[in-house]
Amino acid sequence: QARAGIISTVEVLKVMEAFVNEPNYTVWSDLSCNLGILSTLLSHTDFYEEIQVFVKDVFSPIGERLGWDPKPGEGHLDALLRGLVLGKLGKAGHKATLEEARRRFKDHVEGKQILSADLRSPVYVTLLKHGDSSTLDTMLKLHKQADMQEEKNRIERVLGAISQPELIQKVLTFALSEEVRPQDTVSVIGGVAGGSKQGRKAAWKFVRDNWEELYNRYQGGFLISRLIKV
Repeated sequence: QARAGIISTVEVLKVMEAFVNEPNYTVWSDLSCNLGILSTLLSHTDFYEEIQVFVKDVFSPIGERLGWDPKPGEGHLDALLRGLVLGKLGKAGHKATLEEARRRFKDHVEGKQILSADLRSPVYVTLLKHGDSSTLDTMLKLHKQADMQEEKNRIERVLGAISQPELIQKVLTFALSEEVRPQDTVSVIGGVAGGSKQGRKAAWKFVRDNWEELYNRYQGGFLISRLIKV
């Protein structure tokens, strides 16, 4: 209704606030998706920082209840929910989540304590969103060293979270390099397009500048339509 202009988005945000004690993954996934759309729209306004504060307020209680480590008797959906919530809090700049993500990432890179598969994406996203060139270099090194394609894809999907313009360009150049399988290039560009306002502009320019190569590469298949969509 808010998207159709029938009710105010303020009403939607009030409804969202009522879900702070919600334990269900599917509900949180929907809230996260809708808040993501709102964040994207508000990234062009003065309210972007305020929506990040709202995200932190809504997701903090469930984040504290879940913690970082699995609890005895937990199901698959709890693990998914933990990844979703920590990723959301980390991207929004929640201080405690950011600090813990940095600590765990350092241990992971040094081989002291390897991150579980369901925590890698949220930790990677958090580090990149608030990271610098050395963070990106470390992620690209992890990508090169990964012996499983699943881990390579996981890293490729989150690289676009980096926010500095020159590093965004580095990620886009990487997308077309031999390091990335042709069928995965779209995931990297899509990650940049969805990562930030700067990323959207840079990805759009990059696609236009490299249109011939991209079009020839995918020959009108489903990947070119996916690229246009993102």
